[in-house]
Amino acid sequence: MRLTMGERIFQCILITIISLLCLITIYPFLHIASLSLSSPSEASRFGFHFYPREIDFFAWSQVLSQSKIWIGFGNSVFRTVVGTTLSLIAMSMCAYPLSRKYLPHRSFYTMFILFTMFFGGGIIPTYLLMKWLHLLDSRWIYILPGLIPVFSMLVLRNFFMSIPTELEESAKIDGAHDISILYRIILPLSKPVLATLALWSAVGHWNAWFDAVLYVSDPEKQVLQFFLREIVITNTDAETFGRSAVGNFQYTSSIKAATIMFAALPILIVYPFLQKYFVKGTMIGSLKG
Repeated sequence: MRLTMGERIFQCILITIISLLCLITIYPFLHIASLSLSSPSEASRFGFHFYPREIDFFAWSQVLSQSKIWIGFGNSVFRTVVGTTLSLIAMSMCAYPLSRKYLPHRSFYTMFILFTMFFGGGIIPTYLLMKWLHLLDSRWIYILPGLIPVFSMLVLRNFFMSIPTELEESAKIDGAHDISILYRIILPLSKPVLATLALWSAVGHWNAWFDAVLYVSDPEKQVLQFFLREIVITNTDAETFGRSAVGNFQYTSSIKAATIMFAALPILIVYPFLQKYFVKGTMIGSLKG
């Protein structure tokens, strides 16, 4: 099928726009990666950095040699893995009954949960609640308060509603109970949306830092993003890495870039394994309301 002149012009414009968007998206990553592998003099140079002209691993050696960074990395891994796992379990147990039409007062429970998406107590009441629950300076403060993200739970609920009820009815005839139906029938059919929600939850946990600032004062329990914030935003490179190691301001840019890359690489490595489920899970989970 031959394209008309108008269709060809439209495709050219579309390809040009998409190419520019890709360049805008990829360039910041290339810039940071180039700075992290550049020598101090090259990193301090103004202008575009698409690749390192002078490769130097000083910044990476400084980042990887700091115990604080590895403590934060371990706490972030704990938060991401445990938080994502428990969140998926809790969301599934909440979304499944809300997706069943025979649940009494289902609409009331759904609206009650939906209410929490738009209204909250604020920072001070939340802090007092966390203190009353003895969660301050605990690693569980990263996981329990946001265990069930409402939006993600509703996406999962909508997906469960799209699964034919005949499967559930036939399982009940065979003597299966609700827990067995959930874990043996519903969840195996929900891999695309579960993978999508796992990606959302993992990225959210890995990038979170504000709760660490509010609720955690013990340096041994701080997450990686907290130290990244201290280095990049509040400009405490010399205090974190030692002034003798940093030497002068020339090293600042490369150390910041190496820290950013170190914090971003785990998610970049995990994403390709979940990407194939992402679009499918998002679209299917939003079909029914």
